[in-house]
Amino acid sequence: MTDCEFCGNEIDYHEIIDCITCALDARDSYTAGHSERVSDMALQVCRLIGLKKEDTTKIHIAAHLHDIGKIGVPDAVLNKAGKLTDEEFAYIKKHPIIGAEILGKSHKLSELSDIVLMHHERYDGKGYPNGVAGVDIPIGARIIAICDSIDAITSNRCYRKAHDFEYCYEEIEKNLGKMYDPIVGRYVLDHWDEVTSVVRNKI
Repeated sequence: MTDCEFCGNEIDYHEIIDCITCALDARDSYTAGHSERVSDMALQVCRLIGLKKEDTTKIHIAAHLHDIGKIGVPDAVLNKAGKLTDEEFAYIKKHPIIGAEILGKSHKLSELSDIVLMHHERYDGKGYPNGVAGVDIPIGARIIAICDSIDAITSNRCYRKAHDFEYCYEEIEKNLGKMYDPIVGRYVLDHWDEVTSVVRNKI
């Protein structure tokens, strides 16, 4: 696949992706709008960092699809109101693998599979599914990990109320170099209002 081929079909990809993510939203009330907000923030981060257009496009689309693997998680686990058991959380931890496998079926989307596969890896290597660490995690996955956390922390969940953006800022900051890439994370914090402004009005 050439960069031009990918970017030239960006609108068509987004139409297809919107259909796919709507199917996931119908199963999980939490994810309704979540992928869109994460992708909006990821796009803003890519632009602020100054990534190339083709890389920005790939990361933006991968962010839309980062949770697509939850289609393979049982409803009883996905929509459980209380704390998950270890066995139930094991199902959740499979969703990056399932998502990567789904994307791997498409020749044109397969290059996004590693980003989706590793969006829950941690910078310190304590994430899942494979314990990949540091810069071995694709830059797109490192960006999505931060944006995913911002939206998760500031959204209402079935087991807790949403936290405010000040609390979220502090959580991101204290986990730099642990959960998050310290350079990308610092850049997000230094441009906090610009990054979060794209989702504040949608929450």
